[in-house]
Amino acid sequence: MKPNKYRNRKTRGFDSKREADFYDKLCCLKNATNPAERVVQIETQVKFELIPAQRGADGKVIERACAYIADFRVTFADGRVEVIDVKGMKTDVYKIKKKLMLQVHGIQIKEV
Repeated sequence: MKPNKYRNRKTRGFDSKREADFYDKLCCLKNATNPAERVVQIETQVKFELIPAQRGADGKVIERACAYIADFRVTFADGRVEVIDVKGMKTDVYKIKKKLMLQVHGIQIKEV
């Protein structure tokens, strides 16, 4: 079997061990007493459309949509929502999508 491009190993349904470990940390924060630290909701692999698909007059797709898939969207007890990406390496494509997330959705991605 061919190894992953970045040598990551899928772990418990996550793309890497680092991502799985971060999920465990978030789960522990569900019991935090401070509302600014207490996690109330964890969503994984959340898709954000950055550029919609372009369709011709006949309805066929001319240009595919561009999307960013966040590792986590976390809601805290104080109402704050963070979009989090567990990064080992920042690719050029990721850097562009990060800028588009801020421009299109007004969301600053938190990197861990």
